[in-house]
Amino acid sequence: MSIDWEALFIPSVPVAETILRGSVVYLILVALMRIRRREAGGIGITDLLLVVVIADAAQNAMSGEYKSITDGMILLGTIGVWDYGLDWLAYRVPAVRGLLRARALPLIVDGRIQRRHLKSEMITEEELMAQLREQGVERIEEVKRCCLEGDGHISVIRKTAGGGTKPRREVRS
Repeated sequence: MSIDWEALFIPSVPVAETILRGSVVYLILVALMRIRRREAGGIGITDLLLVVVIADAAQNAMSGEYKSITDGMILLGTIGVWDYGLDWLAYRVPAVRGLLRARALPLIVDGRIQRRHLKSEMITEEELMAQLREQGVERIEEVKRCCLEGDGHISVIRKTAGGGTKPRREVRS
């Protein structure tokens, strides 16, 4: 039983091809997940299943039949660089931030449900009410503003007795 050290560490696929495959697939996945709007903070069972299926389907497109550890490390490094690089760009460049990060979407404004936004995010009124109850809100009329945040959390600002607002903590949707 001998170990083929060359096959273990010498790339079997050209390095540039591995980097290109990893970059293209990663950027396509970022675009797909951005279109879905919610980020990891709002992940549900169907979202998790989607990620697993996409990862399995994308694996062959990224790896291209590599067999060495080095090929795998190059691919992982490429994905890591893109992940860090896009976060860095989003932090420093507002235009990129707008492309990569979803903005807060108002679900309730001044005690009125924004049904168009609920529909676009496929959130039922029952689900919204459950989130409000978790924050101690019994009636929609008590809410000054409720938003679906870009990370999937729902934040609520309650009306106070004097007509002002009383901030509430965020909860996961």
